[in-house]
Amino acid sequence: MKENPLRALWREGKTAVNGWLTIPSGHSAEVMAHQGFDSVTVDTQHGMIHYDTALECLRAISTTDAVPLVRVPWNEPGIITKMLDSGALGIICPMINSPEEAAELVANCRYAPDGNRSFGPTRILMSIGPDYVTNSKDLVLVIGMIETQEALDNVEAIAATPGLDGLYIGPSDLSLSLGLTPHQDSREPVMVKAIGRILAAAKDNGIIAGIHNASGVYAREMGEKGFDLVSVSNDTRLLADAASAAVSGARGNAVPGEAATGSGGGY
Repeated sequence: MKENPLRALWREGKTAVNGWLTIPSGHSAEVMAHQGFDSVTVDTQHGMIHYDTALECLRAISTTDAVPLVRVPWNEPGIITKMLDSGALGIICPMINSPEEAAELVANCRYAPDGNRSFGPTRILMSIGPDYVTNSKDLVLVIGMIETQEALDNVEAIAATPGLDGLYIGPSDLSLSLGLTPHQDSREPVMVKAIGRILAAAKDNGIIAGIHNASGVYAREMGEKGFDLVSVSNDTRLLADAASAAVSGARGNAVPGEAATGSGGGY
């Protein structure tokens, strides 16, 4: 593999639909990955997933064509290196608030001379092949999360960071930082304006824009607005919604429709 498949998708002007894993189980990760997502993200920040289970999730995702991504707990080189060595083809990093932090994230994901990532590609050489190191810049996506007022104030400078591949909106933290109740799928004017500004900053700098969504309907709307990567809820929420609908149906109650908003965890 010489290029991350998501890059080819985006060149064609298509929006990637991303799954999100919070359950610490290789089996549930495999089930999710087989549902047709273009990529699947293992959440090691707010999900219940630690390194050993993240490794199992990455192995499970590799039974499909979905691109394996990881949201790391923080912009810290140790865990970023381990996730990349274990098979992640992209890092989504929370709380990137400045261009300096964005540059640090890029360095943590790149081998010298472009960065400071330590060399030790253990599993990734098996999952991708011996040409991984040569092609790692085209294979590994570096995506910073915009989640605070400070990040929003600096978003144009963050988006201009050399080597950064994309911005990803964490709507719950961003809405909280903007003085709102934390939520996703927002229609509130202050959030709509912020989302538009982040999208514009990404597009103006030739990088991708991503956003987390509670519902497929809102995710589609974001894709139509120009977002390149749209995540839909997470495995825990989808399981709970399906179970609730099944119980409602069994009891003869009205089956609830897809929610337009929701918390779904810390995004």
